[in-house]
Amino acid sequence: MRKPRPIVKNILEYIGARCAMAVVDSLSLPAAERVARGVADAWFALGRSRRRIAIRNILRAGITADPRRAAAIARASFRHFGYILAESLKSGEVFTETNWRDRMELQIHPDTMALFETPDRGVILVSGHFGNWELAAQLLSHVKPLVGVTRRMNNPLADRLVQKRKPRNRFSLTPKHDTDIRRLIGTLKDGHILALMIDQHAPRERGIPAEFFGHPASTHRSAALLHLVTGAPLCFAYSVRLGLMRYRLVAEAPLTFTSTGDKEADTRCILETLNRRLEAAIRANPEQYLWAHRRWKL
Repeated sequence: MRKPRPIVKNILEYIGARCAMAVVDSLSLPAAERVARGVADAWFALGRSRRRIAIRNILRAGITADPRRAAAIARASFRHFGYILAESLKSGEVFTETNWRDRMELQIHPDTMALFETPDRGVILVSGHFGNWELAAQLLSHVKPLVGVTRRMNNPLADRLVQKRKPRNRFSLTPKHDTDIRRLIGTLKDGHILALMIDQHAPRERGIPAEFFGHPASTHRSAALLHLVTGAPLCFAYSVRLGLMRYRLVAEAPLTFTSTGDKEADTRCILETLNRRLEAAIRANPEQYLWAHRRWKL
């Protein structure tokens, strides 16, 4: 069992988060981006452990074999993460229900758009920590109600602050570790989009080894099992940051898998198919992926 966090640490982190939000709120969007870049560069320079993880992951994935190039991609990835944090905080000032398509270019397969536009048809939407995943989900909820599964922050004070700040539209979140499978099935029965991330390390009881960039990585089973159990269409999607508060949302054609009776093999086949889609997106824009996560723990 995880030890309780010190109350003083929670309070100090909460005050820091409030101060950071106040600074971002006082700045113009270009200025907020410059500050985010400076903070990200400092994090990259001082965060030795995360920097090493990111560089090692880039080399292991085969994005490049040159350590210097890997370090440059890792630094750009840190900056990208800073940009998306700043832009997420500023999104409420920029996006409205009527103008969001002006800044979010939609590249959605016609069959997938037909599913989004069918009110009573639930869709399992799978993505990874690439582009600006959360902002894309918020904006996609203008098309169809969307429920995302998220990991809450360790600090409950900071978590409540961040959750309160996020624009909702028709986007709601359900905690990752408190999720009842019946609730997820209910989301699909209600005709909503269920958004799941597949690129975080899964505990043994929830995961299965599936190849990611040629190496086994413990991958959450949920997307595959929900598809096999409910028959809900499965779609892979991702966002690409094009510039200051400008994005492209790509949603590929629906995927359908037929059960062979071997649940383990079927699950691995589905997850590795989805992993390959994510790999292709990452290879095209490696600096927009969150490399600092310990993806391979097997």
